[in-house]
Amino acid sequence: MLKIVESVTIGQPDKVCDLIADTIVDEYIRRDPNSRVDLHVFGSHGMLMVGGEVQSTADFDVSALAKKTYMSIGYPDDMEVFVNVEAPSEEMRGVTTGVMDMAVINGYATSETRERLPRAVVFAHALARRLDDLRKTDPAFSWMKPDGKVQVAMRGERVEAVTILCGHHVSISERDARTALLERLVIPTVGEQGVQMYINPIGSFTVCGFRADSGASGRKVSVDTYGGLIPHGDKALCGKDPMRAERSGAYLARVAARSLVDGGLCASALVSVAYTMGRAEPIHVSAVGTGEKSRGSKMDLSAVVKKQFDFRPAAIVERLDLLRPIYAQTAAYGCFGREGLPWETVLHVDKNIGTL
Repeated sequence: MLKIVESVTIGQPDKVCDLIADTIVDEYIRRDPNSRVDLHVFGSHGMLMVGGEVQSTADFDVSALAKKTYMSIGYPDDMEVFVNVEAPSEEMRGVTTGVMDMAVINGYATSETRERLPRAVVFAHALARRLDDLRKTDPAFSWMKPDGKVQVAMRGERVEAVTILCGHHVSISERDARTALLERLVIPTVGEQGVQMYINPIGSFTVCGFRADSGASGRKVSVDTYGGLIPHGDKALCGKDPMRAERSGAYLARVAARSLVDGGLCASALVSVAYTMGRAEPIHVSAVGTGEKSRGSKMDLSAVVKKQFDFRPAAIVERLDLLRPIYAQTAAYGCFGREGLPWETVLHVDKNIGTL
């Protein structure tokens, strides 16, 4: 089966918005760990809009932080920033024990790679990260702009096609840009034998970022999660504090899936959780595992996950120590499969449905 996955650089317009949103979330949590934040960011042609609801004792210049974050990516142009952030309504502030919204989330893990992610996802993120690293650290790539996209098509363990879209200054020709990216990016990462390669297939790409395209936070959910290869839930993760069920629930679902795989119960695991408003406990938890030898054999591991994992947001936040300013780093290259993040821990799972 052909698997096609996309990843993007930190300067892609949607990802710019994600980074700004989560940088603001981090600042609220840094100043007030009990902040409740639900932000959305939109950027387009010299303008940026930050909107949403925040309940916090923290007070800082959101506009200045948004501009600083934008320029830190590598965009020198100025931008007009509009901020319209209000306190939640009285009804929403009254929801103190249950979740604030309905949410359906999924967590996934596979033994296919050491990152416990599908191989195509790992390759796509590696290429996107390498694009940014070359731009930031290698003087030979000073012609590169922050805006970029990657697409990887794989059949089994073999890469069939790679597409790279990379912004560049007018100082370099299309041919030289393609040659440099082929030699320093694509071939070292995925090889070249039998791989179809499309590098800047539209031709020149000198007008980038918000000058070329609008962006909005939360639009790259498949990039943030599992590449669209499994259902990714109905809500974005970015721009929200970890007490939001869609964020903390997605993190614990990943922990549960990884723990099932690493615990030897299955070769891959899909954990699904659904929340409804006003209840702390989810209304649905299920887990399906796929066997190691027979990829078609499936097993119901729901009882194991229900017994051993507490999906109430407050319990997740305490268990994974999530009230920390750690979210801006997840804005690009996916939220999962990265060392050092609390939701990449593996917990012991009792195969006899014991208690963790």
